[in-house]
Amino acid sequence: MNLKDLPRNPVAVTIKMIGCRWKVMIIADLMGGTRRFSEIKKSLKGITQKVLSSKLKELEQDGILTREEAGTKVEYTLTDIGYSLRPVILSFYDWGKDYKKYVKLTEKSLGKAKT
Repeated sequence: MNLKDLPRNPVAVTIKMIGCRWKVMIIADLMGGTRRFSEIKKSLKGITQKVLSSKLKELEQDGILTREEAGTKVEYTLTDIGYSLRPVILSFYDWGKDYKKYVKLTEKSLGKAKT
């Protein structure tokens, strides 16, 4: 990735790097440490092998993770810049958890209002 290829706005840069739902999920999965391709695929329900391969390649090209081959095994690990996304991923997690609570409360109050 070249500096000239990046948007001027820092938020736009972040979205460009990890804006895809699968990239965020891959990064979140790798926060737990090095994983093999099959482990990542098993962890991410609904992702196809083709999409996973593509997203892993993009993340590697962007310097977010590294790919190591050891015989027949291929392992993926976040780089330091990849691990620096930890607060962003945790914010996504916290916001998602809070939003689910909000929806649950909204559904309860709507259910009470109907009766």
